[in-house]
Formats: sequence, C-alpha cells, structure tokens
Amino acid sequence: MTQEKVVKARSGWVMLFVCIASYVVSPVGMVIGGIFIESGRSGSGLIGGVLIALGSILMIVAILLSIGFFTLQPNQARVLVLFGTYKGTVLDEGFHWANPFYSRSKDPATLASYTDTQSKGPAIKKLAQQEAAQRSLKISLRARTYNSECLKVNDKQGNPIEISDVIVWRVADTAKAIFDVDDYNNYVHTQSETALRHVATTYAYDHAPGSDGSEITLRSNIEEVSDALKIELAQRLEKAGVAIDDARLTHLAYAPEIAQAMLRRQQAEAVIAAREKVVQGAVSMVDMALKDLSEKGVVELDDERKAAMVSNLLVVLCGETGAQPILNTGTLYN
Repeated sequence: MTQEKVVKARSGWVMLFVCIASYVVSPVGMVIGGIFIESGRSGSGLIGGVLIALGSILMIVAILLSIGFFTLQPNQARVLVLFGTYKGTVLDEGFHWANPFYSRSKDPATLASYTDTQSKGPAIKKLAQQEAAQRSLKISLRARTYNSECLKVNDKQGNPIEISDVIVWRVADTAKAIFDVDDYNNYVHTQSETALRHVATTYAYDHAPGSDGSEITLRSNIEEVSDALKIELAQRLEKAGVAIDDARLTHLAYAPEIAQAMLRRQQAEAVIAAREKVVQGAVSMVDMALKDLSEKGVVELDDERKAAMVSNLLVVLCGETGAQPILNTGTLYN
C-alpha cells in the first residue's frame, strides 16, 4: 500500500516574477541579436546568432516554467507524480510552483478525451468533465456526504426489510486514494452499500416475541447499530485512504409484502402488553381493597361474598367500557 509523503512546493510568486522577466528579456535579446546581424560588422553575425538562440531558449524555458503554476484552496491537496513515480503531496494552501513535468492527471488519456468532446453535446461533455475530475491529481480533503439508495435485504431473522444510510467521509491519505484504488468515489459508494447489507443481516429488525429485550436490534438500538456501521465502513475504506466521520441510518422499515402482517403483530403485542398491565393493576387493587376491609373491620365477608366482590371489581377495572351496575333488591343467596 502506498504511503502519503507530505512535501513543500515553491512559492508561485517568486517563479511568477522569474517567468515575467524571462518573457520580457527573451524578445529583447532576439531583437538585439537581429540588430547585430543586420549591422554587418565583423563578428556581429556570430554574436547576433548567439543572442537569438539564447532568446529562443529563454522563451521556451519561460513557457515550460509557466506550466508549473497551481493553486490550492483550504482543505485541498495536490499529488505530485513525475514520469510515473510518486514524489509527494502538497497540502499547503496558496499559490505554488512545482516541476512543470509533474503529471496533472493519473491518466493523461482522460484529459485528451475530455478535450476531444468539447465540440460535442453537453451531456457527453459533462460526463467527460466528471471523469477528468475523478482522474485529477488535485484532491479535495473536505468532508462529503453520501446518501445510499434504499436497499432491500433480509435481517438476522430472515425478514425482508428496507434500509438506507448516510455517511460523512473525507480523504485522509491522498496517496492511497489515488494509487491503491481506481476511483475512490465509486469505491466509497460500493463499499458503503456492502457494509450496510452486512450490518443489516447481523441484527434483527425488532425483538422476537417472548425475548427478554436485551438483544441489539435495528429499530431499538440506533446508536449501537450506527457505531457498528461506522466501524465496518472504516475497516473497508482504510485501503482507499478514506476516513469515516459519521454514519447513520436514514430509513428503516419492513418490506411492503410483510409490512401489514408485522404491523398486526406489533399491534397484538401492544394490546397484550396493555392488557397484562391492566390485569396486574386490577389484581393489586382488589387485593388491597380486601385487605383494607378486613383490617378495618368494615364488613365480614365469607368466601362466596369475596368471590363475588372480586368478580365485580375485575369487571369494573378491566372492562373497556363503563360498567352498568345492577341493583340486587334481595340477598346474595336468593
């Protein structure tokens, strides 16, 4: 794996002054050389020829030096490649100059194809421009977000679910991003989908009926699942020199074919849990009422009367609608 080497580039302002001076001196030297040749004096032809040759060489040098200028904005980097050899990465922002023979793209044919499409339609031009940008040796180090498409996968229990995520990522090692993978943008997108599928199959969507609720699930433990997804992505994208700042689930639902059935199951579980709570509370209240009546000596009840009282109280406390009392004008035994 390629390791990033941070290097310093020369100041572009100094070289700009040198280039401007070369552009000025070069034509002046060629003009003076032409004057010497036209003078016809002895030896002036040789001097004039030398001046013209030096002026021409200086012009060519100035043109070559002009190719080496480049600028970097904050959180941008430029990878320096000389004839296929990695020389380092410039991270400092500002106006710089480097060897004009450094490559400007890791695939020069890409820039040539982009130039060939300038006269073609806007769609082809846009695609070629995007491809050239992907192949460029100038890399943005800013944080980026990627929203994955909604994927249909099976959870740990085999239930089909729909899931998607959003990740915040940035390039941390420019050398790995350029040289260890073909296209780090596509690599991030592909590995993000792969990691999301793996995490989705590792956990169940929700707690199984009768479970104690201690198992980590996709619906109930969002933070834990997000941390697991972040770790999974960091391991997969380390090869491309990409760091993951955050990863979160943005969509989670049962697949349409089982959504209604799962909804009915959740409703049934909620009703059962509510009924259980109501019954527990009612039994506690009946027990408290019987104990208070017995301890305070309000009334003495035999077993049959206690049973009748318990039945009536449970009906009143557990019923979904208000109870309609029936007055008994006789006795309990008639």
